[in-house]
Amino acid sequence: MERLWGLLQGAKRLSPGPSQTTYKHVEGTQQGRLQEEEEDGEEATEPPAHFCPMELRGPEPRGSRPGRPNLGLWAAAGRRATPYLVLMALLIFTGAFLLGYVAFRGSCQACGDDVLVVSEDINYETSLDAHQGTLYWSDLQAMFLRHLGEGSLEDTIRQTSLRERMAGSAGMAALARDVRAALLRQKLDHVWTDTHYVGLQFPDRAHPNTLHWVDAAGEPGEELPLEDPDVYCPYSATGNATGELVYAHYGRPEDLQHLRARGVEPAGRLLLVRVGLISFAQKVASAQDFGAQGVLIYPDPADFSQEPHKPGLSSHRAVYGHVHLGTGDPYTPGFPSFNQTQFPPVQSSGLPSIPAQPISADIASLLLRKLEGPVIPQEWQGRLPGSPYRLGPGPGLHLGVNNHRVSTPINNIFGCIEGRSEPDHYVVIGAQRDAWGPGTTKSAVGTAILLELVRTFSSMASGPAEVFSSSAGMEGYLSLLHLKAVVYVSLDNAVLGDDKFHAKTSPLLISLIENILKQVDSPNQSGQTLYEQVASNNHSWDAQVIQPLPMDSSAYSFTAFAGVPAVEFSFVEDDQAYPFLHTKEDTYDNLHKMLQGRLPAVAQAVAQLTGQLLIRLSHDHLLPLDFGRYGDVVLGHISSLNEFSGDLKARGLTLQWVYSARGDYIRAAEKLRKEIYSSEERDERLMRMYNVRIMRVEFYFLSQYVSPADSPFRHIFLGHGDHTLGALLDHVRLLRSSGSKALGTASSGVAPILAFQESRFRRQLALLTWTLQGAANALSGDVWNIDNNF
Repeated sequence: MERLWGLLQGAKRLSPGPSQTTYKHVEGTQQGRLQEEEEDGEEATEPPAHFCPMELRGPEPRGSRPGRPNLGLWAAAGRRATPYLVLMALLIFTGAFLLGYVAFRGSCQACGDDVLVVSEDINYETSLDAHQGTLYWSDLQAMFLRHLGEGSLEDTIRQTSLRERMAGSAGMAALARDVRAALLRQKLDHVWTDTHYVGLQFPDRAHPNTLHWVDAAGEPGEELPLEDPDVYCPYSATGNATGELVYAHYGRPEDLQHLRARGVEPAGRLLLVRVGLISFAQKVASAQDFGAQGVLIYPDPADFSQEPHKPGLSSHRAVYGHVHLGTGDPYTPGFPSFNQTQFPPVQSSGLPSIPAQPISADIASLLLRKLEGPVIPQEWQGRLPGSPYRLGPGPGLHLGVNNHRVSTPINNIFGCIEGRSEPDHYVVIGAQRDAWGPGTTKSAVGTAILLELVRTFSSMASGPAEVFSSSAGMEGYLSLLHLKAVVYVSLDNAVLGDDKFHAKTSPLLISLIENILKQVDSPNQSGQTLYEQVASNNHSWDAQVIQPLPMDSSAYSFTAFAGVPAVEFSFVEDDQAYPFLHTKEDTYDNLHKMLQGRLPAVAQAVAQLTGQLLIRLSHDHLLPLDFGRYGDVVLGHISSLNEFSGDLKARGLTLQWVYSARGDYIRAAEKLRKEIYSSEERDERLMRMYNVRIMRVEFYFLSQYVSPADSPFRHIFLGHGDHTLGALLDHVRLLRSSGSKALGTASSGVAPILAFQESRFRRQLALLTWTLQGAANALSGDVWNIDNNF
């Protein structure tokens, strides 16, 4: 480069400035000779002393005209410098073009009419209005953090936790009015309330739920007192159940299968199961599938922190939890619970047909001491006092559940900040407002964070619209959600500890979450970001942070039912559950003691994560959703399925359809990625077209071949039912089971699941393959092509 620069300087010394070149006849001894003359404007300038006039002349013999200087050296130097001059000019032009392109490409429109946001590391919407100023991404982050820090998040949490929030109560109605008033004070574009009339179950105080020993004659005998008659399982079947007691660990299908393998039959008996790992609804559904008569659910001290400096759950407390394996009002499945709607006489298939009741650790300890039979495996052992747990069976029990249904008004409150570039697309953030008991961790923390984010964002404009929701009822918005909603962010259960951070999410959001974690400070590790905190303990950060959406999360229904990517952020205790969740001890004081004063910092970290996620989703040119990630999800399942390829081949079956569909999806994702890379970001119409395809990827994975009323969670990866990839894998595993042992019984009211069934396998494979193939076709843009070779 130095040599090129030197040649360029030499060329500049040899060449004149801007001028016109003329040729004139030279008088004198050399007739017919032309000489260059430089003219600048109308006046000719005197050439510099070292300038040599050019002459056009014929060749001269070597050695002739000794008195004239030889110009061959100058001509040769000019010819040698010409390629370098051309190359240098091209380099300068290319560098200037790229510099200008990057400068304009990095700019973005945000934060009102007078600010232009320019990204330092990512791309945003561009607006080149002359009246706008310039704001860099780091400045936008600083602005968000400054506005967020001006609030009083801790006070909002404390005040909200002191309010009565039982669904349908007068206190709940007053809180709804206050939340709506708070949204109106922020001058949002729209604030509105929807009222639903939902069928809720409540305990019947005149006829409380009961638990009795069964005497020798098979009749209810001595009563086991349930300490708190207010604790119950909403949506439990009502009536009586009698049977011997069996201990079933967490009540998972594998736990019940282990019982059978040990010679203890769960069918026809009452099951005693522990709180944790899966939802109450899943525990009861599994028990029902295995033919159990009823379920008792208790909190085992082994599942909670035993540190002496942290508060623990009282042994006489039971844990509340609903048992509807579905979403929304189970008495109007698939329909919005508006009062004027005439509902068909149906109910959700997710309602159990067996009764369930929570009990305390004290009652569970009494029951466990009565059990006989084999000693449980060591990993099933809990921490209740007495001899080692046994599987049972034990003495007979009689369970009576008398809950009654009440039509209850539920108010959903919405606030909206309209976007500028795509105002008909929504980024939705929501928090549950009601709670059973004090509900500080369940809903008060999330509601407080939501209100603080509303206050912060109300002064900042957006790209796509942002919708803030306090409580949520989805059935009335199905057409809106899967067509308009980009992402749903849940603030429920946001602070359950401070040791670890979890993101329960759709795979589409994993890459974006990784980027956001690198920009948020850890609340308990000074000088580190959340990403650095996680990566320092585990090189595979996502293995420690990312979890699938559980069925008891409010975000789960948005993804598995409505086809909208969703995420729920949570700080939790290290390997221990928060002991007070869904109990009457879920108070602000207990949460503050558990976190040892770090509640404000942890809640602030959740608010920062959520806020920066919303900013990215609202202002990027293209939605930062990793649509290729599902290819890796399918590959993980295929790796498990490959173990059984030999068994299937022996039966004349193959998984080639799934392999082909997965390959088509990968190629479709790569095709879209290349299209985006080669397109012009400033073309708003083109960007909108790409965004629509990206935001609907999750919806593409909802099986169109099952009924939402019978199988509401239609997602083939995250859903629940025979249409899912997980169900196919479970079915294929039966190829190596004993074949004679049923995984379900006809007495449960559902068809028994016996050994491997070829017809069922073919149906599962076909439905799964066409859903995956349809997603690939939709992602590629070839909607009508059902045999797409890409």
